[in-house]
Amino acid sequence: MRTFWIIAVSLGVALQASAAEVYQTPAAFVAEAFPDAPPLAKAVWVTGDLQQEVERVLGHRYRDLRVRYWVSGDRSAWILDEIGKVEPITLGVVVEAGHIEAVKVLTYRESRGWEIRFPFFMDQYRGARVDADTQLDRDIDGISGATLSVRAATKVARLALVLDRAVDHPGGTTQSKAP
Repeated sequence: MRTFWIIAVSLGVALQASAAEVYQTPAAFVAEAFPDAPPLAKAVWVTGDLQQEVERVLGHRYRDLRVRYWVSGDRSAWILDEIGKVEPITLGVVVEAGHIEAVKVLTYRESRGWEIRFPFFMDQYRGARVDADTQLDRDIDGISGATLSVRAATKVARLALVLDRAVDHPGGTTQSKAP
């Protein structure tokens, strides 16, 4: 009987360590990004040249055929997942006029690296753009013990900028479609 309890407690600790921590729902993120009135969701198809560019940014094949986003004028919001070490991290990215306005961790599923959710880290992305090689125009300082989470957040930031560049911005300025 004692062995049963040891296994049960160990399993409970393991499940708790891998449980998802939701910091903000996607609906709340979109409402925050567009406080006047959230626009309807749109979708961009990840095919052809865009698919190759997305895979170059991520360093692996992208699993989805399309990505939902919200846009109003020059502002767009993206909710994207990227694997940290073994679990996906869900991040929200707001892009305005071709640069990052905000990056937020919405759901964190890893056992380590959750420190990336704090403003001291995420504020580094504010104002960032991508160059012709889809690299950020600035260095992002890492966090000891959260290297893979930092890499995932940086990939998502770059991905949101690449995707934003690929979509129309009705009522906004013309965005460059070229990489």
